[in-house]
Amino acid sequence: MGLGVRWTLHGDGRTPAPGAVVRPDERLSWPRTAGLGAQHVVAMFGASFVAPVLMGLDPNLAIMMSGVATVIFLLATRGRVPSYLGCSLSFVGVAAAIRASGGDSAVVTGAVFVVGAALFLAGLAVQRFGARIIHAAMPPVVTGAVVMLIGFNLAPVTASTYWPQDQWTALLTMAFTGLAVVCLRGFWSRIAIFLGLVFGYGISWIFDLVFGKIHSTVGGPEAVDHWRLDLSGVARADWVGLPTFHAPAFEWSAILIALPVVIALIAENAGHIKAVGEMTGDSLDDKLGTAIAADGAASMLSTAVGGPPNTTYSENIGVMAATRVYSTAAYWAAAGFALLFGLCPKFGAVVAAIPGGVLGGITVILYGMIGLLGAQIWINGRVDLRNPLNLVPAAAGIIIGVGGVKLNITDSFELGGIALGTIVVITGYHALRYFAPPHLKRQEPLLDAGTSAYDDTEEGSSGEPGDKRG
Repeated sequence: MGLGVRWTLHGDGRTPAPGAVVRPDERLSWPRTAGLGAQHVVAMFGASFVAPVLMGLDPNLAIMMSGVATVIFLLATRGRVPSYLGCSLSFVGVAAAIRASGGDSAVVTGAVFVVGAALFLAGLAVQRFGARIIHAAMPPVVTGAVVMLIGFNLAPVTASTYWPQDQWTALLTMAFTGLAVVCLRGFWSRIAIFLGLVFGYGISWIFDLVFGKIHSTVGGPEAVDHWRLDLSGVARADWVGLPTFHAPAFEWSAILIALPVVIALIAENAGHIKAVGEMTGDSLDDKLGTAIAADGAASMLSTAVGGPPNTTYSENIGVMAATRVYSTAAYWAAAGFALLFGLCPKFGAVVAAIPGGVLGGITVILYGMIGLLGAQIWINGRVDLRNPLNLVPAAAGIIIGVGGVKLNITDSFELGGIALGTIVVITGYHALRYFAPPHLKRQEPLLDAGTSAYDDTEEGSSGEPGDKRG
């Protein structure tokens, strides 16, 4: 069995004929393939660079490991699943919660490493027993509720950390990004987050010129005078160099906070595989377990050296929908570009200099989109919230997760927020289902039916925001 690294030339290698598609095992000319690879990197840029910044991790290492992760994924799926693996936004809330409880970057990456291992094992289980094993434990009502509480748990981070740094820049950035997401078409709509970052940079620079320094909080509880856009780190950074590596550290409290994200990642991968299969016309159901396991293995490798976890990116599905080029050769090119960017510390310094107000405007939309993905899962799974069997555990778990409710187990150990909310949703649903009268029980749609639908007559839809990202 090949590794999926050989491609036949499509037509004359220039432009596909009207109505034709470039299949995963085909390619255009190498210059055009390289151009498409660069386009894929730009498409994932916004979310994939915002995520490590929000998690407090090295953006250079994040982009480098996204390239490595993409290579692992393409090899594992034998070139049948054209996908780019970028930093998952689903872990931003986890990182914030771990840091709020005193954990550092090593503890964050250690907890996420365990999540990657759990995802890898879940992929092996799906390969062995089929997607029904996922459905048995996590029907759409459970999956949607967990994804929703993970996203909405992030609301206080925006409200208390980013937005107060510069509320007017945040407001303008939010408005521009919203307009870009809604009004732009094709490829430009796929990079709306990136365009929002560029706009926020420009507004911050103009405000510094016009109004001078701003008096607000930045990196601490006390308000201080500071520039909105501080590029001093960019001037000091080298053009070529290795990113910063560190080993993970493992703490049970942090691991328990992070583990629920496994559910979101499984849902993201299921929706991604279904969407790509529909677009290429090649059923990929047999690759679901492989894709999940490859995602888990790539995340383990990334976090083992201090990078963020990775997940499949819907932004890149949008590029494929717009170009109708599904060649995995373009993703190999994208991985190569990512590795080169990762070796440029000055590039990472530009990302790290994103003003807090800009992040405030971006995250208002981004975090909400993560949470509302849970509602999308409910809608596509036809979850009936009039049924108390669905309503009660979902309602209780979401309020616990979003509100940060805590349960003190001992003097030194507590469960709260995302971890406790997820436990309530999963155990509550299955316990109530066991005792519920027969008329409240019904067969749920299978998770492998997909969490997002794709109509290739349109510009495309998204199964993950940045996750989600990732």
